[in-house]
Amino acid sequence: MRTTVDIPDPVYRRLKTRAASEGSSVRALILRGVEQLVQGKSQPARDGFFPPLVPSKRPGSLRIDNARIYDIIGFP
Repeated sequence: MRTTVDIPDPVYRRLKTRAASEGSSVRALILRGVEQLVQGKSQPARDGFFPPLVPSKRPGSLRIDNARIYDIIGFP
């Protein structure tokens, strides 16, 4: 089935960039999104986010709370 959808320019540019970075077409990306929506699947986890890992010589021995985090990590 063929249909027409108006997509705002800024959204289309992001869509086109995302498709290119995945080596996919805009059509394939849209179809994948529609399929996920219709099947009721949740959004996939975003690639590219990796929380920092700090190795420990004694795992599980660090007791930390929010106040201690601000002491350890230098926030502006």
